[in-house]
Amino acid sequence: MKRNIPKVALFGTSADPPSNGHKKIIKELSKIYNLVISYASDNPSKKHSEDLYFRSLLLKTLINDFKNPNIFFDQDLSSPWAISSIKKCKKKYNFINIDFVIGSDLLEEILVWKDINELFKEANLFIIPRIDYPIKEKSLKIIEELNGKFKISLFKIPKISSSNIRENINYSGLPKCLIPIIKKNNLYS
Repeated sequence: MKRNIPKVALFGTSADPPSNGHKKIIKELSKIYNLVISYASDNPSKKHSEDLYFRSLLLKTLINDFKNPNIFFDQDLSSPWAISSIKKCKKKYNFINIDFVIGSDLLEEILVWKDINELFKEANLFIIPRIDYPIKEKSLKIIEELNGKFKISLFKIPKISSSNIRENINYSGLPKCLIPIIKKNNLYS
């Protein structure tokens, strides 16, 4: 008997703060994958405006707002190192195959991530094109030379970035469910 293997997307993000762009990504991933697992993490190459506790609270709130049992939040998977999160996920859920989701803004940076060769053995990439961050053929060739496998998303996300929201806290790029938490805790002010 053939075992049904779920298609799993692992989406780690700084979520500083989670935006309508994050919301769209998660929604679109849920149309492609059987399971979408997300967590907030500290990116070692970024300076974060809010601590991980609040960023994870915001992302969890966003995910709970979907009310979709195939989209879930698991902060236990969080690590500054993608390879650690991938390994934790595979071990905890006994998954064989995982697609690790990244935006095209990270394509150049990923090539110097910790244990990148091991990451390519453990997971495939699912690359989401972002406006203003074109996917360079050179980066894709390097990934292939390192035996990395990838798919490029066909869906488009709005031109919204967390950094723009932080610089301009008028709440326009934020999911509505997050605004009360941000106001109550005086975040991003």
